[in-house]
Amino acid sequence: MKEKGVTVHGDEAFCAASADVVPAAEGEYDGEYLTLDLAARVVDDFDAALTHIREHTTGHSETIITRDLISAERFISEVDAAVVLVNASSRFTDGGEFGFGAEIGISTQKLHARGPMALPEMTSTKYVVTGSGQVRP
Repeated sequence: MKEKGVTVHGDEAFCAASADVVPAAEGEYDGEYLTLDLAARVVDDFDAALTHIREHTTGHSETIITRDLISAERFISEVDAAVVLVNASSRFTDGGEFGFGAEIGISTQKLHARGPMALPEMTSTKYVVTGSGQVRP
């Protein structure tokens, strides 16, 4: 990733794994960079990963990379996000990729509606995207 210009920000354990990782500052797990940066953290187990996601998600999209079908199914079931991806890049979370045509406005949260709301606007859809390592250039 370094060759592609990506900066990885990590917790102490993640930094110990690679000299190319820079320490993550307070709050770096709570937002988007909108650059070629990402924040990563080492957790003890799957439950700790789900807790981390619940504490830091925007509800927009979450991704898991796994060979374990049971973990993938649990991730899909328990993660509360508009799009849940398994073994696919979160860059597929895009109206054009879902066949909705060009995007006029872009939401980075779960609730899509703006303005007056009735039952249809208070109902959300959870998309599940599965893959085998696909990325979107």
